[in-house]
Formats: sequence, structure tokens, C-alpha cells
Amino acid sequence: MIKTLRGSKARPAELASGGEDVLIGVRGKVKAHLTGVPTADYPSAGTEWARGLRSLQRAYSTGRHSTTTERILAEDPESRG
Repeated sequence: MIKTLRGSKARPAELASGGEDVLIGVRGKVKAHLTGVPTADYPSAGTEWARGLRSLQRAYSTGRHSTTTERILAEDPESRG
């Protein structure tokens, strides 16, 4: 797809929707080349990754939980200056 700079700024969503390469030109010269991102055909890849991450978390967890920064700041507002 070939677009002018003015046309690409007017409708940027149109550029991203096709998933194809886009050439953007100014005064007849190509100034930008946007490449399309291929769609992933792995619908379960995210769940497998999350499962592996949870497994690692369980394997290396110390079982200790510390106080969050938000809680510390909420309990002592004077310390923030």
C-alpha cells in the first residue's frame, strides 16, 4: 500500500488494520516504510507461557510476602514530605 503523509496522518487506523507493508511518501519520494506484523497462529502459546511462569514462581517462591510501597506510604503520610 502506498500513502501520502497527509493521508496517513488523517486515517492512521487504516494503515494498521491491513497487516501489510505501507510506504509513506512526501512529494513523490518514499520517506517511511512500515512493515506489517504477521498474525500469530498460536492461540494457546500465551496460556502455555503463563502456566510455565506460575510453575517457576512456585518453584522459586520463598513463601514470604512483604509490605507493598503503596501500603507503607498510606500508613505514614508525613514521611512523604
